[in-house]
Amino acid sequence: MHEIEPHYNWRDQYIAEEDKFSPFYGREYSEFEFSNTIYNFYIHPQWDEFGSPTLFLKILFADYDSGSCIIELMGEWNDAIHNDIMFLKRNVVERMQLNGITKFLLIGENILNFHGEDSDYYQEWFEEIAEEGGWIVAINFRTHVLEEFKNCGLHYYFLIGDRFSNIPWRTLKPLHLLAMIDQKVIKALP
Repeated sequence: MHEIEPHYNWRDQYIAEEDKFSPFYGREYSEFEFSNTIYNFYIHPQWDEFGSPTLFLKILFADYDSGSCIIELMGEWNDAIHNDIMFLKRNVVERMQLNGITKFLLIGENILNFHGEDSDYYQEWFEEIAEEGGWIVAINFRTHVLEEFKNCGLHYYFLIGDRFSNIPWRTLKPLHLLAMIDQKVIKALP
């Protein structure tokens, strides 16, 4: 797991630790000292800790003009034991919302498992951004994770499904990816 690092090809366009509106502004990283773990397995030091012992993330891109951001996730998303959604919502999402972000693209190919519990935070998040024309899209999550999302009713709050799977996002520039997702969102809405 220590070899899986966040996507870095967009660092010429956005660096979260240099963005004064980012929850990770001013954070410094070591390329050599591995300190964070997921179940005793060290992870790459570039992943950001935000309160959960098993879920880490990296804000890959934020565009305040369009109110959009791209977040890559890593680990186990566990609401049942750790209430990860509370940490994500309070420590990351709300700080971004304060600065006009209403469109959240979550990349989940490195999410190994999801354990759901209550959907209150998801509903709150969705209702807050829906008023502003925003969305939460989950792309490239593993099939069993998407099934768990559906079992917990999260498909009412996240846009998920076949049209948001197997997207070659690494080959695109962030604004092109967000424009493509915007078009898919328009087509997905009734």
